[in-house]
Amino acid sequence: MANIEDSTTFDAGYVDTGNAYERDMRYVTTRITKDGRDGHTPEAGRYRLIAARACPWANRSLIVHRILGLENAISVGTPGPVHDHNSWTFDLDEGGKDPVLGYERLQEAYFALDRDYPLGITVPAIVDVTTGKLVTNDFDQITRDFSSQWTEFHREGAPDLWPAEHLEEMEDVMKRIFTEVNNGVYRCGFAGSQEHYEEAYDRLWTAMDWLEERLADQRYLMGEHITEADVRLFTTLVRFDAVYHGHFKANRNKLTEMPVLWAYARDLFQTPGFGDTVDFQQIKEHYYVVHTDINPTQIVPKGPALENWLTPHGREALSDNPWKDGTAPTN
Repeated sequence: MANIEDSTTFDAGYVDTGNAYERDMRYVTTRITKDGRDGHTPEAGRYRLIAARACPWANRSLIVHRILGLENAISVGTPGPVHDHNSWTFDLDEGGKDPVLGYERLQEAYFALDRDYPLGITVPAIVDVTTGKLVTNDFDQITRDFSSQWTEFHREGAPDLWPAEHLEEMEDVMKRIFTEVNNGVYRCGFAGSQEHYEEAYDRLWTAMDWLEERLADQRYLMGEHITEADVRLFTTLVRFDAVYHGHFKANRNKLTEMPVLWAYARDLFQTPGFGDTVDFQQIKEHYYVVHTDINPTQIVPKGPALENWLTPHGREALSDNPWKDGTAPTN
């Protein structure tokens, strides 16, 4: 195994003084497909999804995995929320090791693939249990393939998260959500100058206002039914007041002060597959402990109060069928 001290660290984020934040978008893009074009086909029990509950990109994969009912096909390993500069670690598991892979650190799967792996040790990651090697950490493609390539293993009643009639518009909406909101909060938090921070801040809030307007008269981003676009937005909104508002200085106002987005976020949180994948304590521990550039004391805030996520949202009046022809996950 490669020397962990020589490995490039994952994209936990850091402040590059004087510069704007740029996310490293280089990933292992091997896919698991029905035609096996990259040497991997969907097989029940062969792969393990490694997804920390603290991470918004990993949270996305956990939600889609649960909504589609892939629990019996793809097992899940959950690293703890706090890690060092080398790797996510399995400190929540007995003995500090993933019970299936036997690894203490996720980087072991990366180094099994490439002894000199030079890029980020990121989650979500899919590992081939038979070899112990990383297959992919391409967070954007992982959930697309859960929907399109793993259909044989979907639960009965699994909804279509990529409806054909909305695909083109969905791609446009999701691109804006990623660049301006999902990654926009990071551009605020890791800005290396006042100028770059204020530019990122203005872009973020322009997009948040656009979303507030878009969702005023429709229950979900694409209309009456939940799609993956909603999954991708939710994982940022659910972290907003707990982390991004203060820690990342995205503080024009709180999510709870935006009537439409706050009701929309609560609506999704109370929908099976969404809120039951969220752990607020892990989220706060991750950001406030790991990001020492921003929070050198590593003090984790006690607040905000989070029980209001379960209050009525009233958005059923806009649509009474979140899943269209499908059903909600139950297990």
